[in-house]
Amino acid sequence: MEKEFSRVRSAQDIIISLVLAVLGVILIVLHKSASVNIIGFFMTFTGLILLLVMKTSYRLSGTKDPYKKKEIFFAQSKRDSIAATIASAPENIDLSEENKGNGLRVDIFFSRKSGKAYIRLYEYIPYRYESCTPYYEYDIDKLGKLIK
Repeated sequence: MEKEFSRVRSAQDIIISLVLAVLGVILIVLHKSASVNIIGFFMTFTGLILLLVMKTSYRLSGTKDPYKKKEIFFAQSKRDSIAATIASAPENIDLSEENKGNGLRVDIFFSRKSGKAYIRLYEYIPYRYESCTPYYEYDIDKLGKLIK
């Protein structure tokens, strides 16, 4: 089964959006000055737009646990060593080589609730990243230093 992660709204996204919208409505209702009403309309509008577009969490198809995503970039020359390390012992990835190029991207999806983490390597082919490895599932404790 191929693992698919989709972007979803987290509880934090919804709370931020609703707080902005409610505070904006309160400002509009309680104050009669034009400048405060403008700020209230702006806050309400911003809250509603954020409610529609802000999605900062991920969900694995078939589960309900929210996952967070971390991306780490490496130089293209490290492809074979990183692919081998991800398959066997991802905690041994050399982070001193991080951000010394952008030909490779390592995606880590992790959920503290489920205790699982998924890691995958992508290679940059002009205009997009294509996967080089399948998703590897690990215990979140094993990837501790990567997801700090």
